[in-house]
Amino acid sequence: MTLQTLILRYAAFALVATIANLATQRLVLQFGDTGGHFAAAVGGGTIVGLVIKYVLDKRWIFYDIKTGAKNHGRKFSLYTSMGLITTAIFWGTETAFWLIWQTDMMRELGAILGLSVGYVVKYKLDRRFVFTDRQMAASA
Repeated sequence: MTLQTLILRYAAFALVATIANLATQRLVLQFGDTGGHFAAAVGGGTIVGLVIKYVLDKRWIFYDIKTGAKNHGRKFSLYTSMGLITTAIFWGTETAFWLIWQTDMMRELGAILGLSVGYVVKYKLDRRFVFTDRQMAASA
């Protein structure tokens, strides 16, 4: 895979996961706008985005076709662990935008900015620590 293809594919998958994340947040926030609803929305959106991104990255970015509960369990655990750092970037940015402007549009802008920075960091961590047996034609 060329570097350009890698970047385009990774960006497209990040976009898909981001849209799923924000859609989940909007769904949860339909039930209320308290701090508890906000926390549930951010948490639920993060889980949905994480699972979608893992499935896409595993197969189409890192070409990991291994199957089985043991393999998935280990890789998903590592993938999630690497995501803790990047989730802090995402949640921190989204929460800061919400606290400053207190509008859904600015909250979502904060989420998009935080996710964008987080995904760049996440790719580098995943490449180094999670998908170490990958067969990539291009490494960035």
